Amino acid sequence: MASTPFEDSGRATQTSLALSRHPGWLVALQRGLGHIPYCLEAREEQKVLGLLPLVYIRSLLFGRFLVSLPYLNSGGVMTDDAEIATLLIDRAIQLADELHVRYLELRHEQPIEHPALTGQMTDKVHMRLPLPANSQELWNHLPSKARNQVRKGQKVNLTVEWGGHELLPSFYDVFSENMRDLGTPVYGLKFFRSILEQFPDRAELALVRHGAVAVAVALLLHGWGISEVASASSLRHYRASNANMLLYWHLLERTVKRGNRVLDFGRSTKDSNTYRFKKQWGARPEPAIWQYYLRRGSAADLRPDNPKYQRLIRLWQLLPLPVTRRLGPWIMRGIP
Repeated sequence: MASTPFEDSGRATQTSLALSRHPGWLVALQRGLGHIPYCLEAREEQKVLGLLPLVYIRSLLFGRFLVSLPYLNSGGVMTDDAEIATLLIDRAIQLADELHVRYLELRHEQPIEHPALTGQMTDKVHMRLPLPANSQELWNHLPSKARNQVRKGQKVNLTVEWGGHELLPSFYDVFSENMRDLGTPVYGLKFFRSILEQFPDRAELALVRHGAVAVAVALLLHGWGISEVASASSLRHYRASNANMLLYWHLLERTVKRGNRVLDFGRSTKDSNTYRFKKQWGARPEPAIWQYYLRRGSAADLRPDNPKYQRLIRLWQLLPLPVTRRLGPWIMRGIP
Protein backbone atom coordinates (compact mmCIF):
# COMPACT_ATOMS: atom_id res chain seq x y z
CA MET A 1 0.00 0.00 0.00
CA ALA A 2 2.81 2.39 0.73
CA SER A 3 4.00 2.35 -2.86
CA THR A 4 0.55 2.98 -4.38
CA PRO A 5 0.65 6.19 -6.48
CA PHE A 6 -1.62 9.00 -5.27
CA GLU A 7 -1.79 11.01 -8.49
CA ASP A 8 -5.20 11.67 -10.07
CA SER A 9 -4.67 9.38 -13.03
CA GLY A 10 -8.30 8.42 -13.47
CA ARG A 11 -7.38 4.74 -13.47
CA ALA A 12 -9.31 2.36 -11.26
CA THR A 13 -7.19 0.56 -8.70
CA GLN A 14 -7.58 -3.09 -7.83
CA THR A 15 -7.97 -2.27 -4.15
CA SER A 16 -9.95 0.69 -2.82
CA LEU A 17 -7.81 3.36 -1.25
CA ALA A 18 -9.43 5.99 0.95
CA LEU A 19 -8.36 9.61 0.70
CA SER A 20 -7.62 9.46 4.44
CA ARG A 21 -4.54 7.39 3.51
CA HIS A 22 -3.07 10.21 1.41
CA PRO A 23 0.14 11.72 2.88
CA GLY A 24 -1.22 15.17 2.03
CA TRP A 25 -3.17 15.06 5.28
CA LEU A 26 0.05 15.88 7.09
CA VAL A 27 0.02 19.25 5.32
CA ALA A 28 -3.69 19.84 5.99
CA LEU A 29 -3.28 19.04 9.69
CA GLN A 30 -0.24 21.26 9.99
CA ARG A 31 -1.84 24.25 8.24
CA GLY A 32 -5.32 23.81 9.67
CA LEU A 33 -4.59 22.79 13.27
CA GLY A 34 -0.96 23.74 13.82
CA HIS A 35 0.16 20.14 14.45
CA ILE A 36 3.77 19.12 13.79
CA PRO A 37 3.89 16.41 11.09
CA TYR A 38 6.22 13.43 10.90
CA CYS A 39 6.34 10.80 8.18
CA LEU A 40 8.31 7.66 8.96
CA GLU A 41 9.43 5.86 5.84
CA ALA A 42 10.95 2.44 5.25
CA ARG A 43 13.04 2.26 2.08
CA GLU A 44 15.20 -0.24 0.27
CA GLU A 45 17.33 1.81 -2.12
CA GLN A 46 14.72 3.83 -4.06
CA LYS A 47 11.75 1.59 -3.27
CA VAL A 48 9.28 2.65 -0.56
CA LEU A 49 8.39 -0.38 1.57
CA GLY A 50 6.20 1.29 4.16
CA LEU A 51 4.98 4.56 5.64
CA LEU A 52 3.73 5.72 9.01
CA PRO A 53 2.33 9.28 9.01
CA LEU A 54 2.13 10.92 12.46
CA VAL A 55 1.37 14.30 13.97
CA TYR A 56 2.62 15.69 17.24
CA ILE A 57 -0.14 17.40 19.23
CA ARG A 58 0.70 19.83 22.03
CA SER A 59 -1.89 21.32 24.37
CA LEU A 60 -1.75 23.27 27.62
CA LEU A 61 -5.06 21.67 28.60
CA PHE A 62 -4.45 18.03 27.74
CA GLY A 63 -0.73 17.46 27.23
CA ARG A 64 1.19 15.89 24.35
CA PHE A 65 0.24 13.11 21.95
CA LEU A 66 1.57 11.38 18.85
CA VAL A 67 -1.28 10.26 16.61
CA SER A 68 -1.81 8.62 13.22
CA LEU A 69 -3.96 10.51 12.40
CA PRO A 70 -6.33 12.85 14.29
CA TYR A 71 -9.75 13.71 12.79
CA LEU A 72 -9.51 10.86 10.27
CA ASN A 73 -11.21 7.50 10.65
CA SER A 74 -8.14 5.44 9.76
CA GLY A 75 -4.39 5.81 9.97
CA GLY A 76 -1.42 3.95 11.29
CA VAL A 77 1.09 1.78 9.46
CA MET A 78 0.90 1.49 5.68
CA THR A 79 2.64 -1.71 4.60
CA ASP A 80 1.80 -5.36 4.00
CA ASP A 81 5.14 -6.54 5.40
CA ALA A 82 5.05 -7.54 9.09
CA GLU A 83 8.78 -6.91 9.60
CA ILE A 84 8.53 -3.43 8.07
CA ALA A 85 5.50 -2.70 10.25
CA THR A 86 7.48 -3.63 13.35
CA LEU A 87 10.38 -1.38 12.33
CA LEU A 88 8.06 1.57 11.72
CA ILE A 89 6.33 1.09 15.07
CA ASP A 90 9.71 0.76 16.81
CA ARG A 91 10.71 4.16 15.43
CA ALA A 92 7.34 5.69 16.34
CA ILE A 93 7.76 4.47 19.93
CA GLN A 94 11.24 5.95 20.04
CA LEU A 95 9.82 9.25 18.77
CA ALA A 96 7.04 9.15 21.38
CA ASP A 97 9.68 8.79 24.09
CA GLU A 98 11.74 11.64 22.64
CA LEU A 99 8.71 13.94 22.57
CA HIS A 100 7.54 12.90 26.07
CA VAL A 101 3.96 12.31 24.93
CA ARG A 102 1.22 10.76 27.02
CA TYR A 103 0.65 8.10 24.40
CA LEU A 104 1.13 7.02 20.79
CA GLU A 105 -2.17 6.28 19.01
CA LEU A 106 -2.37 4.23 15.80
CA ARG A 107 -5.79 4.10 14.14
CA HIS A 108 -5.65 0.67 12.55
CA GLU A 109 -8.38 -1.45 11.06
CA GLN A 110 -6.56 -4.72 11.73
CA PRO A 111 -4.37 -5.21 14.82
CA ILE A 112 -0.60 -5.26 14.43
CA GLU A 113 1.27 -7.39 16.92
CA HIS A 114 3.89 -5.42 18.84
CA PRO A 115 4.89 -5.87 22.49
CA ALA A 116 4.75 -2.12 23.24
CA LEU A 117 1.19 -1.67 21.93
CA THR A 118 -0.46 -2.69 25.18
CA GLY A 119 -3.57 -0.50 24.90
CA GLN A 120 -6.45 -1.05 22.53
CA MET A 121 -9.91 0.40 21.88
CA THR A 122 -12.43 -1.48 19.76
CA ASP A 123 -15.77 0.05 20.76
CA LYS A 124 -16.13 1.95 17.47
CA VAL A 125 -16.66 0.52 13.99
CA HIS A 126 -16.49 1.80 10.42
CA MET A 127 -19.90 1.82 8.73
CA ARG A 128 -19.50 1.07 5.02
CA LEU A 129 -21.93 0.40 2.22
CA PRO A 130 -21.01 -1.36 -1.07
CA LEU A 131 -22.62 0.46 -4.00
CA PRO A 132 -23.93 -0.58 -7.43
CA ALA A 133 -22.89 0.88 -10.76
CA ASN A 134 -25.66 3.47 -11.21
CA SER A 135 -28.10 5.65 -9.27
CA GLN A 136 -31.22 3.72 -10.30
CA GLU A 137 -29.81 0.45 -8.96
CA LEU A 138 -28.77 2.31 -5.83
CA TRP A 139 -32.31 3.62 -5.30
CA ASN A 140 -33.85 0.20 -5.94
CA HIS A 141 -31.56 -1.43 -3.36
CA LEU A 142 -32.28 1.05 -0.58
CA PRO A 143 -34.52 -0.17 2.26
CA SER A 144 -38.12 1.01 1.73
CA LYS A 145 -38.11 3.08 4.94
CA ALA A 146 -35.07 5.06 3.76
CA ARG A 147 -36.67 5.67 0.35
CA ASN A 148 -39.85 6.96 1.98
CA GLN A 149 -37.92 9.38 4.17
CA VAL A 150 -35.94 10.67 1.20
CA ARG A 151 -39.19 11.24 -0.71
CA LYS A 152 -40.55 13.27 2.21
CA GLY A 153 -37.48 15.48 2.07
CA GLN A 154 -37.93 15.96 -1.66
CA LYS A 155 -41.52 17.16 -1.13
CA VAL A 156 -40.82 20.00 1.33
CA ASN A 157 -38.99 22.41 -0.97
CA LEU A 158 -35.45 21.37 -0.03
CA THR A 159 -32.64 21.91 -2.51
CA VAL A 160 -29.15 20.39 -2.66
CA GLU A 161 -25.99 22.29 -3.61
CA TRP A 162 -22.41 21.08 -4.18
CA GLY A 163 -19.27 23.18 -4.06
CA GLY A 164 -16.06 24.14 -2.30
CA HIS A 165 -14.77 27.29 -0.66
CA GLU A 166 -17.81 29.36 -1.63
CA LEU A 167 -20.03 27.12 0.52
CA LEU A 168 -17.72 27.01 3.53
CA PRO A 169 -19.41 29.79 5.58
CA SER A 170 -22.83 28.11 5.27
CA PHE A 171 -21.33 24.70 5.99
CA TYR A 172 -19.64 26.03 9.12
CA ASP A 173 -22.78 27.77 10.38
CA VAL A 174 -24.64 24.45 10.47
CA PHE A 175 -21.68 22.35 11.60
CA SER A 176 -20.73 24.61 14.52
CA GLU A 177 -24.32 24.90 15.74
CA ASN A 178 -24.79 21.14 15.67
CA MET A 179 -21.53 20.56 17.55
CA ARG A 180 -22.62 23.05 20.22
CA ASP A 181 -25.97 21.27 20.57
CA LEU A 182 -24.11 17.97 21.02
CA GLY A 183 -21.90 19.52 23.69
CA THR A 184 -18.75 19.07 21.60
CA PRO A 185 -16.13 21.76 20.83
CA VAL A 186 -15.92 22.53 17.13
CA TYR A 187 -12.96 22.50 14.76
CA GLY A 188 -12.03 25.90 13.37
CA LEU A 189 -13.07 27.19 9.97
CA LYS A 190 -9.37 27.33 9.06
CA PHE A 191 -9.10 23.54 9.31
CA PHE A 192 -11.85 22.87 6.79
CA ARG A 193 -10.38 25.49 4.49
CA SER A 194 -7.04 23.70 4.63
CA ILE A 195 -8.71 20.40 3.64
CA LEU A 196 -10.39 21.98 0.60
CA GLU A 197 -7.12 23.62 -0.40
CA GLN A 198 -5.12 20.42 -0.04
CA PHE A 199 -7.58 18.24 -1.97
CA PRO A 200 -9.36 20.58 -4.43
CA ASP A 201 -10.51 17.78 -6.74
CA ARG A 202 -11.32 15.20 -4.08
CA ALA A 203 -12.93 17.11 -1.18
CA GLU A 204 -16.28 18.80 -1.63
CA LEU A 205 -19.11 20.24 0.44
CA ALA A 206 -22.79 19.32 0.17
CA LEU A 207 -25.53 21.62 1.48
CA VAL A 208 -29.25 21.01 1.82
CA ARG A 209 -31.13 24.30 1.91
CA HIS A 210 -34.65 25.25 2.94
CA GLY A 211 -35.07 28.35 0.86
CA ALA A 212 -31.84 30.28 1.39
CA VAL A 213 -31.06 28.66 4.75
CA ALA A 214 -28.59 25.76 4.99
CA VAL A 215 -30.11 23.08 7.23
CA ALA A 216 -27.93 19.98 6.61
CA VAL A 217 -24.30 19.81 5.46
CA ALA A 218 -21.47 17.36 4.80
CA LEU A 219 -17.83 17.18 3.80
CA LEU A 220 -17.34 14.31 1.35
CA LEU A 221 -13.89 12.93 0.49
CA HIS A 222 -13.33 10.93 -2.70
CA GLY A 223 -10.59 8.33 -2.72
CA TRP A 224 -9.87 5.57 -5.21
CA GLY A 225 -12.88 3.27 -5.21
CA ILE A 226 -14.22 4.63 -1.92
CA SER A 227 -15.70 7.92 -0.72
CA GLU A 228 -15.88 9.00 2.94
CA VAL A 229 -18.23 11.22 4.91
CA ALA A 230 -15.66 13.16 6.91
CA SER A 231 -18.11 15.48 8.72
CA ALA A 232 -21.89 15.85 8.57
CA SER A 233 -24.40 17.87 10.56
CA SER A 234 -28.01 19.02 10.45
CA LEU A 235 -30.04 21.56 12.43
CA ARG A 236 -32.24 19.97 15.07
CA HIS A 237 -35.33 22.09 14.40
CA TYR A 238 -35.39 20.89 10.78
CA ARG A 239 -35.30 17.22 11.73
CA ALA A 240 -38.94 16.67 10.78
CA SER A 241 -38.19 17.79 7.21
CA ASN A 242 -35.96 14.73 6.62
CA ALA A 243 -33.22 17.07 5.38
CA ASN A 244 -30.58 14.73 6.78
CA MET A 245 -32.01 11.77 4.86
CA LEU A 246 -32.07 13.79 1.66
CA LEU A 247 -28.46 14.83 2.30
CA TYR A 248 -27.26 11.24 2.67
CA TRP A 249 -29.11 10.11 -0.42
CA HIS A 250 -27.21 12.73 -2.40
CA LEU A 251 -23.92 11.67 -0.79
CA LEU A 252 -24.58 8.12 -1.94
CA GLU A 253 -25.62 9.24 -5.41
CA ARG A 254 -22.56 11.49 -5.72
CA THR A 255 -20.27 8.61 -4.78
CA VAL A 256 -21.77 6.40 -7.51
CA LYS A 257 -21.46 9.17 -10.10
CA ARG A 258 -17.77 9.56 -9.20
CA GLY A 259 -17.30 5.89 -10.06
CA ASN A 260 -16.60 4.77 -6.49
CA ARG A 261 -18.14 1.56 -5.22
CA VAL A 262 -18.13 2.07 -1.44
CA LEU A 263 -19.36 4.86 0.81
CA ASP A 264 -17.75 5.04 4.23
CA PHE A 265 -20.30 6.72 6.51
CA GLY A 266 -17.63 7.24 9.17
CA ARG A 267 -17.02 5.60 12.50
CA SER A 268 -19.69 5.08 15.16
CA THR A 269 -19.96 3.54 18.58
CA LYS A 270 -21.70 0.18 18.34
CA ASP A 271 -25.47 0.39 18.86
CA SER A 272 -25.40 4.20 19.21
CA ASN A 273 -27.95 6.47 17.49
CA THR A 274 -25.48 7.29 14.70
CA TYR A 275 -24.75 3.57 14.28
CA ARG A 276 -28.46 2.84 13.82
CA PHE A 277 -28.87 5.80 11.44
CA LYS A 278 -26.10 4.47 9.19
CA LYS A 279 -27.30 0.90 9.46
CA GLN A 280 -30.74 1.83 8.12
CA TRP A 281 -29.09 2.63 4.78
CA GLY A 282 -27.64 -0.88 4.68
CA ALA A 283 -24.15 0.08 5.90
CA ARG A 284 -22.16 -2.78 7.42
CA PRO A 285 -19.85 -2.53 10.45
CA GLU A 286 -16.13 -3.16 9.91
CA PRO A 287 -13.43 -3.14 12.60
CA ALA A 288 -11.78 -0.02 13.96
CA ILE A 289 -8.90 -1.14 16.16
CA TRP A 290 -7.01 1.74 17.71
CA GLN A 291 -3.76 0.63 19.30
CA TYR A 292 -1.74 2.49 21.93
CA TYR A 293 1.71 2.76 23.33
CA LEU A 294 0.84 4.20 26.74
CA ARG A 295 3.40 6.26 28.61
CA ARG A 296 1.08 8.06 31.05
CA GLY A 297 -2.59 7.71 31.88
CA SER A 298 -5.21 5.88 29.85
CA ALA A 299 -6.45 6.15 26.28
CA ALA A 300 -9.97 6.62 27.69
CA ASP A 301 -9.05 9.78 29.63
CA LEU A 302 -10.12 12.16 26.84
CA ARG A 303 -13.10 10.22 25.50
CA PRO A 304 -16.35 12.27 25.58
CA ASP A 305 -18.21 9.36 27.19
CA ASN A 306 -15.90 9.60 30.20
CA PRO A 307 -18.22 10.39 33.17
CA LYS A 308 -16.01 13.26 34.33
CA TYR A 309 -16.89 15.25 31.19
CA GLN A 310 -20.68 14.91 31.36
CA ARG A 311 -21.20 18.10 33.37
CA LEU A 312 -18.89 20.04 31.03
CA ILE A 313 -20.84 18.76 28.02
CA ARG A 314 -24.11 20.00 29.50
CA LEU A 315 -22.57 23.40 30.25
CA TRP A 316 -21.17 23.66 26.72
CA GLN A 317 -24.64 23.09 25.28
CA LEU A 318 -25.87 26.20 27.13
CA LEU A 319 -23.16 28.53 25.82
CA PRO A 320 -23.95 31.13 23.13
CA LEU A 321 -22.89 30.00 19.68
CA PRO A 322 -20.33 32.83 19.15
CA VAL A 323 -18.58 31.76 22.36
CA THR A 324 -18.33 28.11 21.29
CA ARG A 325 -17.02 29.16 17.88
CA ARG A 326 -14.27 31.17 19.51
CA LEU A 327 -13.27 28.69 22.22
CA GLY A 328 -13.96 25.43 20.39
CA PRO A 329 -11.09 25.48 17.88
CA TRP A 330 -8.57 26.28 20.62
CA ILE A 331 -9.80 23.26 22.60
CA MET A 332 -10.18 20.85 19.67
CA ARG A 333 -6.67 21.35 18.32
CA GLY A 334 -5.36 19.78 21.53
CA ILE A 335 -7.62 16.72 21.52
CA PRO A 336 -6.20 13.67 19.68
